[in-house]
Amino acid sequence: MASRVDVVADCYVDSVRLLEATRAMSETAGVEWAWALMATPANVEALADEGVTDGLDGAGANDLVLAAKGAGEHLEPALERARAVLFAQAAADDTARARADERAASLDAALAAAPDANVAIVSVPGPYAALEAHKALTRGLDVLLFSDNVPLPDEIDLKRRARSLGRLVMGPGAGTAVLAGVGLGFSNRVTPGPVGVVAAAGTGAQEVMTLLDRWGSGVSHVIGVGGRDLSVSVGGAMAEAAIEALDRHDGTEVTLLVSKPPAAEVAERLLGAPRSKPLVAALIGLDRPVDVADGVTVCTTLEQGAALALGRLGRPQPDPVGSIDAEVARLTTALSPDRRRMVGLFSGGTLAYEAMVIASRHIGPVHSNTPLEPSWGLPGPAGAHVCLDLGEEEYTRGRPHPMIDPEARVELLRRQASDPTVAVVLLDVVIGDGAHPDPGAVLGPVAAELVAEGAAVVAYVLGTDRDPQGFERQRDAMREAGCVVAGTGARAALAAAALVNRDPALVHHDLSVPLAT
Repeated sequence: MASRVDVVADCYVDSVRLLEATRAMSETAGVEWAWALMATPANVEALADEGVTDGLDGAGANDLVLAAKGAGEHLEPALERARAVLFAQAAADDTARARADERAASLDAALAAAPDANVAIVSVPGPYAALEAHKALTRGLDVLLFSDNVPLPDEIDLKRRARSLGRLVMGPGAGTAVLAGVGLGFSNRVTPGPVGVVAAAGTGAQEVMTLLDRWGSGVSHVIGVGGRDLSVSVGGAMAEAAIEALDRHDGTEVTLLVSKPPAAEVAERLLGAPRSKPLVAALIGLDRPVDVADGVTVCTTLEQGAALALGRLGRPQPDPVGSIDAEVARLTTALSPDRRRMVGLFSGGTLAYEAMVIASRHIGPVHSNTPLEPSWGLPGPAGAHVCLDLGEEEYTRGRPHPMIDPEARVELLRRQASDPTVAVVLLDVVIGDGAHPDPGAVLGPVAAELVAEGAAVVAYVLGTDRDPQGFERQRDAMREAGCVVAGTGARAALAAAALVNRDPALVHHDLSVPLAT
């Protein structure tokens, strides 16, 4: 197998575009492996693990690397496709470098080109991200901090400063936002509406905004605050600022907070403070009562959160079950008695977490690379239920995120087809801006192979009718493959548990009772 490496010096590219370039190379005929990356020490080490070392002498963290392995005659076309994605044209190396040189090389240059900008998106390696975010705050901008691996002390300092300046720092690791109708990062195309969303969970934000859109409400803003914001260390600084901002916003009538369970003292402060508008808090997996102020409602699933927000608006409550109960009832009688395991293969971390919380209450421990309990880690005992978050670093190192490249799940899906103990495979199919253009076309045929072998597949499509992949088209692709297609992530998890337990009634399990109001 041949390899080819191209290094473009002093050409920083953000992680989303790197993932898109990697996908472009990987989809080229004859390419076995490809990666677009910045030449940080960790990435160069990962390339060496792949046997790719030629041409990297002297490459540093500000240098772009395009690497591919496969049939020799196909590698240069693959690199050309990556250049086309990164530089908006299929060009030779010198043209690509010229194009890179034309782009703004600093925040000052970018503001000179766009003087009315009010938000800066920062997507640089974590150790450098705080400095760039501080520069943006100094210039009076709110910040979407897409970067991961930002040191916790830097996050605390940034958010304290942002609070003092009356600005927002969304992140670190904030992959989703919708501000005044403009989607940033991985986002969905939603109708403007009266619900404002504050989220410490990326696909959690996508889930509730798409449910609100499909159920007839829409959203005013979606503000991602980063997964650590509601910890004791950070203290909910940006969640509190975002909730206060939505309280002041004329177009927002209800605020919906989405998170895994926050630190107790943070929850007490956020939910115990009086608010001028109703606040619904969807705290996934919360297992304890919370003291809250008047007008605050707490629930434990994303489905509940969206439904309760609709209720606060006086809108009709949706039917999240739909027709899947009949499908599940049919499959419970068709599955072999030896098939008793659930396997979840997720691209969305929050969706995986919620699925594990819900399913484990009915089928017992679910082992994972992101376990709910320390003893539920991998590999787990023989016959254990398993749920993988394939967006975690151990699965994305050297390859695109599974939202961008569904091929990351194909091999794992096929592996389940040969396992006679698997009763059900649980999948999310996330569409929207930034996601793969047609994930159903990749996942559907492999799901059909599992169904043909006697397993059940439950799929949940997260998206809206406006998303470019086509919401109903993706659902139809999974149905045609023989999948049970659920209406929410929570119902998908319940359907999977129902199939494991051979108890079709589980799909109707009541998720609507709030913990506190």
